[in-house]
Amino acid sequence: MSDNTAKLNERLAEWLPREETQAERLREAMNYSFTAGGKRLRPLLMAMTYEAFGGEGPEIEPFMAAIEMIHTYSLVHDDLPCMDNDTLRRGKPTTWNVYGEDFGVLAGDGLLTYAFETAAKAFEVTGDPARTGRAMSILARKAGLYGMCGGQALDVLLTGSAPSADQLDFIYRNKTGALLEASMMIGAVLAGADGEALENVEKAAAAIGYAFQIEDDILDITADEAELGKNVGSDEKNAKTTFVTLYGMEAAQKEVRRLTEEALARIDAFPMPAPSLKELVAGLCSRRK
Repeated sequence: MSDNTAKLNERLAEWLPREETQAERLREAMNYSFTAGGKRLRPLLMAMTYEAFGGEGPEIEPFMAAIEMIHTYSLVHDDLPCMDNDTLRRGKPTTWNVYGEDFGVLAGDGLLTYAFETAAKAFEVTGDPARTGRAMSILARKAGLYGMCGGQALDVLLTGSAPSADQLDFIYRNKTGALLEASMMIGAVLAGADGEALENVEKAAAAIGYAFQIEDDILDITADEAELGKNVGSDEKNAKTTFVTLYGMEAAQKEVRRLTEEALARIDAFPMPAPSLKELVAGLCSRRK
């Protein structure tokens, strides 16, 4: 783990619940899930986009924590026996495998709810409540029916069947892409972006999200558990159609490269140079975990 990642983890962990209550086991399960590790891609994208649009201020911090809480809750629920039934996540036993299926459900619910409580704290420190309100709206929409949850629902519905190309596209753009779009859009909005500039951010994030999901499909076949930090072969085990099974490995690798190049070109149009953001995005094309 790099020093930068370690510092980011410390910053994010500051937003976790600490009070001891009668619901202590729930707090433990929530914090276990959140602190299990991970790339922290979404808060990184948010912070880097905020900076690329000239953002300065503390209001970005609670949103960075909130987006990671929502992402973590989605993984906790995705691992449940009623979903993918996975026992390993980020190199550790999954939440339900440690705390039980019931607390796996509750930990995800708790993280989702606490994410919005956390994001709302931005109102206490912002100089522009309207921007914060707009960011809250983006977070809610991209996490819900018209975003991540909608994509996950279709993914579950079609498990064991062969989705069409349009259905697979919907799943990828929502299940994975929506939270990445939220991350970058919130960073841009909090820094004052709107109109065509915000639309360009959303399209850049959509390309990143699609490339990221296809790369996950590739890694599910080519990586091992030690590299990936989670169960591999899950797609095959659950009879899921992926971009790789639909179009083949070569086409999948080519599409990852094309989407990454598109995202980088759109980032070049941001108001300020963003070399760290471009380096992060470029690395997604060749990651091993």
